[in-house]
Amino acid sequence: MNAWERFKKHFIPNSGNDLRTSDEACFWRVDMHSHLLPGIDDGVKDTEQALICLQQMVAWGIQRLITTPHVSRDWYPNSSASLREGQIQLQALADANDLPIQIDVAAEYMLDEFFPDLLNNNDLLTFGAERYLLIETGWAAAPQHLEDTLFRIQTRGYVPVLAHPERYTYYHGDEESLSKLRNAGCLFQLNWLSLTGRYGSKVRTQAQKLLKNNWVDFVGSDLHRPEDLPALGSLFSLPEYELLQTQPLRNISLLTN
Repeated sequence: MNAWERFKKHFIPNSGNDLRTSDEACFWRVDMHSHLLPGIDDGVKDTEQALICLQQMVAWGIQRLITTPHVSRDWYPNSSASLREGQIQLQALADANDLPIQIDVAAEYMLDEFFPDLLNNNDLLTFGAERYLLIETGWAAAPQHLEDTLFRIQTRGYVPVLAHPERYTYYHGDEESLSKLRNAGCLFQLNWLSLTGRYGSKVRTQAQKLLKNNWVDFVGSDLHRPEDLPALGSLFSLPEYELLQTQPLRNISLLTN
């Protein structure tokens, strides 16, 4: 029994649906938010889990995967060098298993006290010719001086992309603050898991608001483990999937830069 068959047996028993069908499902073709370098953050633990995730993403039509490990001083003080080495190993895993997918690496940067040093030293992993920079903020309270940080990021030649704004509870019911961030030049990345209810009804409602405002610049899986795959697959039969197709998504532009 191979890794995929073991996964199906344990996590989707008695299911008549094969998650690996429909290679047109991910019409955006590039996934730019995931945690698939084994053992370095809260993502996949080993190469077997990484392979299961890669196989499914390819089957859904993903042609390029930009994995984005956490970088934060307190929890995951990963270095750019170690992440680049992990990318080489993950691409080798895909190649060894004949998966037609390009693997790249960026990072999901926590805006903590460590971040200004990385910014000042230009020690940041980005994606796309535009130098998109994936950032996240803390969960407990709205960040202070965020617009100033965004300005500093932009003056260094990066384009800030806020990871999963729908998940920050302090922005729920505060559309004005999100609008200000967009007006300040910050792009938004939506977790497609948020549209499935995986994080609860309030997050799903907030995600729907982003869609209705056409505020979704990137969609990302934020895939951490094989157990996420059934929930990810449920999106394709939801009404939100249709709304996602109306967004000004930039994912597919990453196929060529």
